[in-house]
Amino acid sequence: MLRTRSCLIFALYLSSNFAAVAADAPPFEPAQAKAWFAEAKQQCQKDGGKLWGASLCGPIMLVEPSTRRMIANQADAQGLLKAEQGVFTGRLPDDVSFANSSLEWAGVRWAQMGWPLPADAGQRRVLMAHESFHRIQPQLGMEPLGEQANDQLDTLQGRYLMQLEWRALARAVAAGPDKARRAHAEDALLFRAERYRQFPAAARSERALERNEGLAEYTGIAIGAVSPAERIVLTGDDLVSHVSAPSFARSFAYATGPGYGLLLDRYLPAWRQTIRTPDTGLSDLLAGALGANTGNATEAEVQRRAAAYDGPALLAAEQAREQRHQQDVARYKALLVDGPRLVLPLRKPKVMFNPSTLMPLGEAGTVYPTIKVLSDWGSIEVSEAALMAPDWKHLYVAVPGKQAARTGTIVGPGWTLKLNDGWRTDAGERPGDLLLSPANQGAH
Repeated sequence: MLRTRSCLIFALYLSSNFAAVAADAPPFEPAQAKAWFAEAKQQCQKDGGKLWGASLCGPIMLVEPSTRRMIANQADAQGLLKAEQGVFTGRLPDDVSFANSSLEWAGVRWAQMGWPLPADAGQRRVLMAHESFHRIQPQLGMEPLGEQANDQLDTLQGRYLMQLEWRALARAVAAGPDKARRAHAEDALLFRAERYRQFPAAARSERALERNEGLAEYTGIAIGAVSPAERIVLTGDDLVSHVSAPSFARSFAYATGPGYGLLLDRYLPAWRQTIRTPDTGLSDLLAGALGANTGNATEAEVQRRAAAYDGPALLAAEQAREQRHQQDVARYKALLVDGPRLVLPLRKPKVMFNPSTLMPLGEAGTVYPTIKVLSDWGSIEVSEAALMAPDWKHLYVAVPGKQAARTGTIVGPGWTLKLNDGWRTDAGERPGDLLLSPANQGAH
C-alpha cells in the first residue's frame, strides 16, 4: 500500500474518498491541531536549520477537505482567520486550491496539509517536514521550474528498470558493510544509466521531479525520523511501497529522493549545497562520489546484474501488466482522443489530483483518472478520467450522452462542471465536440 504522506501529495480529496477514513479521524478541533503544531515546531527546532541552512519552522494550515474549514498555527496577514484556543480558525475559500503542498494565501506562504494528519507518528512527522520544505523552496533558490512528463515510466522497459533501481537502492540503504553498500548503489546507477540509454530525454525529466518531490521527501525523512535507524526504515519503506502505484510517472521520486539522499549523506556530505545548482541530479552526484562509471555497460551486464534482484520474475510480471495496460490505453484513447469531447481552455489553472494514478498517452497528453480544476470559467471535478494536454492549455472530458445544458451546472460521464456567469458551451471544431467559451463570444 502507498504511504499516506506520499500518495496524498497534490492528491485530489474527493468527499467519497475521504468518507472512508472519516469514521476513524480525530475530531476537527483546535486542541488536536495545537498538539500537531507543537510536534512540528519541536522537530524543526531540533534541526535548527542545519539541514538546508534555513529553518523549516513557519506557517502551517490544516484543511478539512469535505468542508474546507481550516486551523492554522498563526494569523494571516489580512485578518481573515480568528484566534481560538491558541490557534487560528477559518475557512479556505472555494477558489483557492487545496493539496498537501505549499501555497500563498492571505499574504502568507503556508505549508498546507489535509485533516487528519497520519495517525502513525513517523509518517506524520515526515509529512509535516516534507510540506515545510516545499514552503521554503523559494527561499533556498530551489523553486521548481516546471515538471515534464515521464512517459517512459509507463512503458514496459521504463517500469522494469525503475523497479530494479528501487530494489538496488533499498539494499544499498540497508547494507551494513561498506563494500556491499557501494556495490548495490552502483547497481542502482547502472539500471538508471540503462534507462537513460533507452530513453535519452528521461535524464532531464526525471531530474526535475527528483529536485522537487524527491528532495522534499528526503527532507521529510531526514528531519522527521527520530534516529538514523528510523531514517533507514522509512527510506526502505518508500522504496518498496510505491511498487503498487498504478503509474510511476509522477510518483517515482518519492522513493528515489530519500534513497539517493541518504547515500549522499554518507559519501558526499556537502551535497545539499551542490544540488542547488540548476540541472544537477542526485544520481549524478552519487556516481561522482563513488567514482562509478556505469554509462558504458553492455546489455548483457545489465541483465546479469538484474538477476541478482530477481529480474526475470519482475520482467515476466511487467510483461503481463503491459498487456492489461495497452487495453486501458486503447480505452482511454477511444474515449478522450478519438471520441466526442468537451474542450476546456485553461488559463493559470489551479489543479488538484492524485500523482499515483496518471497515465501518459504520448503526444495526446496524460490521463488523470481523478482531478479537480479551477479556472476562470469555474470548476470541474472528475471521478472517471480527463485528458490533460501536454502544454496544460486544455483539458478534455467525454461529452454527455444526451444534450448538455449550455450554462450553470453541467453533469457528464464521471464529471461535474460548475460554470461561472459569462461562460457557456458551444459547438467545437470537430463534429460532436463541445467547447467552453465566453458567452459574449458567440456561437461557433
